[in-house]
Amino acid sequence: MTSCVIALHQITIKKQDMKTTFLIVASFFGIAAATAQSDKTEVDFGVRGGVNFANITSNDDFDSPDSRTNFYAGLVAELPLHERFSLQGEVFYSGQGFEQDIPLIDEKVEYKADYIQVPLLAKFYIVEGLSVAAGPQFGFKVNEKVDYDSANIETELDTDSLKTFDFQGTAGLEYKFNNGLFLQGRYSYGFSDLIKDNSIHTSVFSAGLGYMF
Repeated sequence: MTSCVIALHQITIKKQDMKTTFLIVASFFGIAAATAQSDKTEVDFGVRGGVNFANITSNDDFDSPDSRTNFYAGLVAELPLHERFSLQGEVFYSGQGFEQDIPLIDEKVEYKADYIQVPLLAKFYIVEGLSVAAGPQFGFKVNEKVDYDSANIETELDTDSLKTFDFQGTAGLEYKFNNGLFLQGRYSYGFSDLIKDNSIHTSVFSAGLGYMF
């Protein structure tokens, strides 16, 4: 009976997190859309995607794992407030986690932790096309699995040890061409403890491209 109550409680928390994600995204894109209606040249919408090199960091003494390489993809909206300054909101799927060698069983374990990420960025153009951006990022866990090979059989185990919400900071560089194509690199760091009472944080380098319509 107790386990059922706990399971229902976890489901409720996840639903609340997804509702929060929806409200944040809807608010930004709603404001952007309203501005676009009044002046269609002022708001840019686009898509972005690329590769993540994700890992974890810790203040505790432990062997550093290897990074997990995966993808990210999603939507972006840029709202200019000045010739050189914009606000940018995004929502994207982000494959994160890490890999770890386990000498005792001679296996490499892949820990998958995938998120819906919602950054809200302040963006400054250094020169035409080249910009820096930084701001908070809100991560909502949507998938958590452990993947390993055992006797040449790939095994995937569901787990739920990480918190469902991860507050992060993110910053990066971007270059946008006149045709709307842009290239970008970014680093994100999680300020939240991924596990209760355990100082483990997300750390993600990403690189990719996108297109503003």
